[in-house]
Amino acid sequence: MARVNLPVEVARSYCHGERNHDIAASDIRAIVKTLELQFPGIGERLNRGLAVAIDGEIFQEWLLQEVEVNSEVYFLPAIEGG
Repeated sequence: MARVNLPVEVARSYCHGERNHDIAASDIRAIVKTLELQFPGIGERLNRGLAVAIDGEIFQEWLLQEVEVNSEVYFLPAIEGG
């Protein structure tokens, strides 16, 4: 299962403070869907203003990125440039 790490404010608002979740999924979309089933409303929040790091590589466009069985997934504040 992929190890998913959520930002503190998201975990506090939706998951009773639990930041780490083990989720069986093949891509980030499936992870978000699984989290949404467990914590209604979290899906919309994760899709707004966050980037995702999968095994150390950061993605700004991440919804369809694949994950491996033992991947580490971090939802991070999006990096804005200017």
